[in-house]
Amino acid sequence: MADQAPLRFSKMHGAGNDFVVLDLRGGQPAPDAKLAARLADRHTGVGCDQILTIETPRQAGSVASYRIWNGDGSAAGQCGNGARCVAAWLVRDGVAGQGSFQLDSPAGTHQVHQVPAGFAVAMGLPRWPPAEIPLAGFATEQPFYEVTLDQAKVTFGAVSMGNPHAVVQVDELATAPVHALGPALQAHAAFPDSVNVGFVQIVSRQRIALRVYERGVGETLACGSGACAAAAVLMRAGLVERSVTVALPGGELQIDWPHDAADLVMSGPATFVFEGEWKQ
Repeated sequence: MADQAPLRFSKMHGAGNDFVVLDLRGGQPAPDAKLAARLADRHTGVGCDQILTIETPRQAGSVASYRIWNGDGSAAGQCGNGARCVAAWLVRDGVAGQGSFQLDSPAGTHQVHQVPAGFAVAMGLPRWPPAEIPLAGFATEQPFYEVTLDQAKVTFGAVSMGNPHAVVQVDELATAPVHALGPALQAHAAFPDSVNVGFVQIVSRQRIALRVYERGVGETLACGSGACAAAAVLMRAGLVERSVTVALPGGELQIDWPHDAADLVMSGPATFVFEGEWKQ
Protein backbone atom coordinates (compact mmCIF):
# COMPACT_ATOMS: atom_id res chain seq x y z
CA MET A 1 0.00 0.00 0.00
CA ALA A 2 1.42 3.39 -1.02
CA ASP A 3 2.38 5.89 1.63
CA GLN A 4 -0.11 8.68 2.22
CA ALA A 5 0.79 12.12 0.92
CA PRO A 6 2.29 14.46 3.51
CA LEU A 7 -0.24 16.60 5.34
CA ARG A 8 0.56 20.28 4.87
CA PHE A 9 -0.09 22.56 7.82
CA SER A 10 0.47 26.07 9.13
CA LYS A 11 1.49 26.75 12.72
CA MET A 12 -0.14 29.93 14.04
CA HIS A 13 -0.99 31.63 17.30
CA GLY A 14 -3.28 34.35 18.59
CA ALA A 15 -1.88 36.01 21.72
CA GLY A 16 0.00 32.80 22.51
CA ASN A 17 -2.98 30.45 22.01
CA ASP A 18 -1.42 28.22 19.34
CA PHE A 19 -2.89 26.14 16.53
CA VAL A 20 -2.11 23.71 13.74
CA VAL A 21 -4.13 24.84 10.73
CA LEU A 22 -5.17 22.26 8.11
CA ASP A 23 -6.74 23.07 4.74
CA LEU A 24 -9.52 20.49 4.15
CA ARG A 25 -11.30 22.30 1.31
CA GLY A 26 -10.31 19.48 -1.03
CA GLY A 27 -12.55 17.08 0.87
CA GLN A 28 -9.94 15.45 3.09
CA PRO A 29 -11.29 13.89 6.30
CA ALA A 30 -11.10 15.71 9.61
CA PRO A 31 -8.35 14.53 11.98
CA ASP A 32 -9.35 11.56 14.12
CA ALA A 33 -8.43 11.32 17.79
CA LYS A 34 -5.13 9.56 17.08
CA LEU A 35 -3.95 12.13 14.53
CA ALA A 36 -5.15 15.05 16.68
CA ALA A 37 -3.16 13.76 19.64
CA ARG A 38 -0.03 13.24 17.53
CA LEU A 39 -0.22 16.72 15.99
CA ALA A 40 -0.89 18.42 19.33
CA ASP A 41 1.88 16.68 21.27
CA ARG A 42 4.52 19.25 22.19
CA HIS A 43 7.34 16.71 22.45
CA THR A 44 6.80 14.33 19.51
CA GLY A 45 4.41 16.31 17.29
CA VAL A 46 3.99 19.85 16.00
CA GLY A 47 2.59 21.07 19.31
CA CYS A 48 -0.58 23.13 19.74
CA ASP A 49 -3.52 23.90 21.96
CA GLN A 50 -6.01 23.05 19.22
CA ILE A 51 -6.28 22.08 15.56
CA LEU A 52 -8.20 24.26 13.11
CA THR A 53 -9.60 22.82 9.89
CA ILE A 54 -10.46 25.21 7.07
CA GLU A 55 -13.38 23.93 5.01
CA THR A 56 -15.84 25.08 2.35
CA PRO A 57 -18.41 27.70 3.44
CA ARG A 58 -21.80 26.63 4.76
CA GLN A 59 -23.62 29.93 4.25
CA ALA A 60 -24.05 32.09 1.16
CA GLY A 61 -21.71 35.04 1.38
CA SER A 62 -19.11 33.32 3.59
CA VAL A 63 -15.59 32.81 2.27
CA ALA A 64 -14.98 29.60 4.25
CA SER A 65 -15.94 27.66 7.36
CA TYR A 66 -13.76 26.25 10.09
CA ARG A 67 -13.93 23.64 12.83
CA ILE A 68 -11.94 23.28 16.05
CA TRP A 69 -10.44 20.06 17.41
CA ASN A 70 -8.87 19.48 20.81
CA GLY A 71 -5.81 17.33 21.28
CA ASP A 72 -7.97 14.41 22.37
CA GLY A 73 -9.88 14.53 19.07
CA SER A 74 -13.03 16.07 20.57
CA ALA A 75 -14.69 18.94 18.73
CA ALA A 76 -15.02 22.43 20.19
CA GLY A 77 -17.86 24.82 19.46
CA GLN A 78 -15.93 28.08 19.28
CA CYS A 79 -12.45 29.56 19.48
CA GLY A 80 -12.00 33.31 19.25
CA ASN A 81 -8.22 33.27 18.82
CA GLY A 82 -8.64 30.53 16.25
CA ALA A 83 -11.18 32.62 14.32
CA ARG A 84 -8.62 35.39 13.91
CA CYS A 85 -5.95 32.91 12.80
CA VAL A 86 -8.32 31.41 10.23
CA ALA A 87 -9.10 34.93 9.01
CA ALA A 88 -5.39 35.74 8.60
CA TRP A 89 -4.78 32.41 6.84
CA LEU A 90 -7.60 33.09 4.34
CA VAL A 91 -6.37 36.63 3.63
CA ARG A 92 -2.89 35.31 2.91
CA ASP A 93 -4.38 32.55 0.75
CA GLY A 94 -6.26 35.14 -1.30
CA VAL A 95 -9.70 33.67 -0.56
CA ALA A 96 -10.62 36.61 1.67
CA GLY A 97 -9.89 40.14 0.51
CA GLN A 98 -8.54 43.02 2.51
CA GLY A 99 -11.16 44.70 4.68
CA SER A 100 -14.27 42.77 5.70
CA PHE A 101 -15.62 39.28 5.06
CA GLN A 102 -17.74 36.54 6.60
CA LEU A 103 -16.73 33.20 8.20
CA ASP A 104 -18.76 30.19 9.36
CA SER A 105 -17.83 28.51 12.65
CA PRO A 106 -19.50 25.62 14.48
CA ALA A 107 -21.29 28.27 16.55
CA GLY A 108 -22.62 30.38 13.67
CA THR A 109 -21.60 32.98 11.10
CA HIS A 110 -19.23 35.82 11.97
CA GLN A 111 -18.38 39.16 10.40
CA VAL A 112 -14.62 39.77 10.32
CA HIS A 113 -12.86 43.13 9.89
CA GLN A 114 -9.18 43.84 9.52
CA VAL A 115 -8.03 46.36 12.13
CA PRO A 116 -4.60 47.78 13.02
CA ALA A 117 -4.21 45.23 15.83
CA GLY A 118 -5.04 42.30 13.53
CA PHE A 119 -8.66 41.22 13.15
CA ALA A 120 -11.96 42.06 14.83
CA VAL A 121 -14.48 39.22 14.93
CA ALA A 122 -18.17 39.59 15.76
CA MET A 123 -18.64 36.71 18.19
CA GLY A 124 -22.43 36.90 18.36
CA LEU A 125 -24.66 37.31 21.39
CA PRO A 126 -23.66 35.79 24.74
CA ARG A 127 -26.21 33.15 25.72
CA TRP A 128 -27.32 33.20 29.35
CA PRO A 129 -30.15 30.66 29.89
CA PRO A 130 -28.75 27.73 31.92
CA ALA A 131 -30.10 25.16 29.46
CA GLU A 132 -28.17 26.82 26.62
CA ILE A 133 -24.78 26.88 28.39
CA PRO A 134 -25.48 24.05 29.50
CA LEU A 135 -25.62 24.51 33.28
CA ALA A 136 -27.54 21.89 35.26
CA GLY A 137 -29.38 22.39 38.54
CA PHE A 138 -30.47 25.98 37.95
CA ALA A 139 -33.88 26.78 36.48
CA THR A 140 -33.42 30.49 35.79
CA GLU A 141 -30.67 32.91 34.80
CA GLN A 142 -28.64 34.47 37.59
CA PRO A 143 -25.83 37.03 37.48
CA PHE A 144 -23.75 34.59 39.53
CA TYR A 145 -24.22 30.98 40.59
CA GLU A 146 -22.94 28.97 43.54
CA VAL A 147 -21.92 25.30 43.84
CA THR A 148 -20.19 23.32 46.56
CA LEU A 149 -16.79 21.74 45.96
CA ASP A 150 -15.09 19.84 48.79
CA GLN A 151 -17.45 21.49 51.27
CA ALA A 152 -16.46 24.98 50.02
CA LYS A 153 -18.76 27.37 48.18
CA VAL A 154 -17.62 28.49 44.72
CA THR A 155 -19.28 31.50 43.06
CA PHE A 156 -19.09 32.02 39.30
CA GLY A 157 -20.79 33.62 36.33
CA ALA A 158 -21.84 31.31 33.50
CA VAL A 159 -22.42 32.00 29.81
CA SER A 160 -22.13 30.34 26.41
CA MET A 161 -20.11 31.98 23.65
CA GLY A 162 -20.79 28.97 21.42
CA ASN A 163 -19.03 26.91 24.09
CA PRO A 164 -19.64 26.85 27.87
CA HIS A 165 -17.78 29.17 30.24
CA ALA A 166 -17.63 29.61 34.00
CA VAL A 167 -16.08 32.88 35.18
CA VAL A 168 -14.61 33.05 38.69
CA GLN A 169 -13.63 36.48 40.03
CA VAL A 170 -10.41 36.54 42.10
CA ASP A 171 -8.54 39.22 44.02
CA GLU A 172 -5.08 38.16 42.86
CA LEU A 173 -4.70 36.34 39.55
CA ALA A 174 -1.14 35.17 40.13
CA THR A 175 -2.20 33.02 43.08
CA ALA A 176 -5.59 31.90 41.73
CA PRO A 177 -6.20 28.12 42.12
CA VAL A 178 -6.34 27.60 38.35
CA HIS A 179 -4.98 24.06 38.29
CA ALA A 180 -7.05 22.85 41.24
CA LEU A 181 -10.38 24.61 40.80
CA GLY A 182 -10.32 24.50 36.98
CA PRO A 183 -10.52 20.72 36.58
CA ALA A 184 -12.75 20.39 39.67
CA LEU A 185 -15.39 22.68 38.15
CA GLN A 186 -15.06 20.91 34.79
CA ALA A 187 -15.91 17.62 36.50
CA HIS A 188 -18.82 19.03 38.53
CA ALA A 189 -22.33 17.76 37.77
CA ALA A 190 -23.43 21.35 37.09
CA PHE A 191 -21.52 21.16 33.79
CA PRO A 192 -22.71 18.10 31.86
CA ASP A 193 -20.58 19.03 28.83
CA SER A 194 -17.63 20.19 30.96
CA VAL A 195 -16.71 23.88 30.85
CA ASN A 196 -13.94 26.39 30.16
CA VAL A 197 -13.06 27.98 33.50
CA GLY A 198 -11.87 31.57 33.53
CA PHE A 199 -10.23 33.26 36.53
CA VAL A 200 -10.56 37.04 36.26
CA GLN A 201 -9.15 39.95 38.22
CA ILE A 202 -10.60 43.43 37.74
CA VAL A 203 -7.67 45.84 37.33
CA SER A 204 -9.85 48.87 36.50
CA ARG A 205 -13.19 49.52 34.83
CA GLN A 206 -11.39 49.45 31.47
CA ARG A 207 -8.98 46.56 32.08
CA ILE A 208 -9.16 43.01 33.39
CA ALA A 209 -6.62 40.20 33.73
CA LEU A 210 -7.54 36.61 32.90
CA ARG A 211 -6.30 33.03 33.02
CA VAL A 212 -8.34 30.22 31.45
CA TYR A 213 -8.33 26.48 32.10
CA GLU A 214 -9.81 25.10 28.88
CA ARG A 215 -11.70 21.82 28.55
CA GLY A 216 -9.74 19.23 26.62
CA VAL A 217 -6.56 21.34 26.81
CA GLY A 218 -5.73 22.70 30.28
CA GLU A 219 -4.45 26.22 30.93
CA THR A 220 -3.59 28.13 27.75
CA LEU A 221 -1.71 31.37 27.19
CA ALA A 222 -4.91 32.93 25.84
CA CYS A 223 -8.54 32.01 25.21
CA GLY A 224 -10.53 34.30 22.92
CA SER A 225 -13.98 32.99 23.77
CA GLY A 226 -12.92 32.98 27.43
CA ALA A 227 -11.99 36.66 27.18
CA CYS A 228 -15.41 37.33 25.65
CA ALA A 229 -17.14 35.37 28.40
CA ALA A 230 -15.28 37.07 31.26
CA ALA A 231 -15.90 40.53 29.80
CA ALA A 232 -19.58 39.78 29.18
CA VAL A 233 -20.19 38.50 32.71
CA LEU A 234 -18.53 41.54 34.28
CA MET A 235 -20.13 44.01 31.86
CA ARG A 236 -23.60 42.61 32.45
CA ALA A 237 -23.06 42.91 36.22
CA GLY A 238 -21.98 46.54 35.82
CA LEU A 239 -18.50 45.88 37.20
CA VAL A 240 -16.58 47.13 34.13
CA GLU A 241 -17.18 49.36 31.13
CA ARG A 242 -18.62 48.06 27.86
CA SER A 243 -15.17 48.29 26.24
CA VAL A 244 -12.33 46.53 28.07
CA THR A 245 -8.81 45.34 27.47
CA VAL A 246 -8.24 41.73 28.56
CA ALA A 247 -4.68 40.94 29.63
CA LEU A 248 -3.87 37.24 29.23
CA PRO A 249 -0.54 35.48 29.83
CA GLY A 250 0.17 35.47 26.08
CA GLY A 251 -1.01 38.96 25.14
CA GLU A 252 -3.93 41.36 25.10
CA LEU A 253 -7.36 41.31 23.48
CA GLN A 254 -9.95 44.07 23.18
CA ILE A 255 -13.60 43.23 23.90
CA ASP A 256 -16.43 45.60 22.93
CA TRP A 257 -20.10 44.97 23.74
CA PRO A 258 -22.09 48.21 23.32
CA HIS A 259 -25.33 46.81 24.77
CA ASP A 260 -27.02 43.50 25.55
CA ALA A 261 -28.70 43.22 22.13
CA ALA A 262 -25.50 43.84 20.14
CA ASP A 263 -22.93 41.34 18.92
CA LEU A 264 -19.89 41.13 21.17
CA VAL A 265 -16.74 41.99 19.19
CA MET A 266 -13.26 40.65 19.96
CA SER A 267 -10.13 42.26 18.46
CA GLY A 268 -6.57 41.02 18.57
CA PRO A 269 -3.54 39.66 16.71
CA ALA A 270 -3.05 36.58 14.52
CA THR A 271 0.51 35.43 13.85
CA PHE A 272 2.08 32.92 11.45
CA VAL A 273 4.86 30.87 13.05
CA PHE A 274 5.93 28.36 10.36
CA GLU A 275 4.73 26.05 7.60
CA GLY A 276 5.38 22.34 7.46
CA GLU A 277 4.48 18.86 6.21
CA TRP A 278 3.37 16.04 8.47
CA LYS A 279 4.64 12.64 7.29
CA GLN A 280 1.61 10.40 7.81
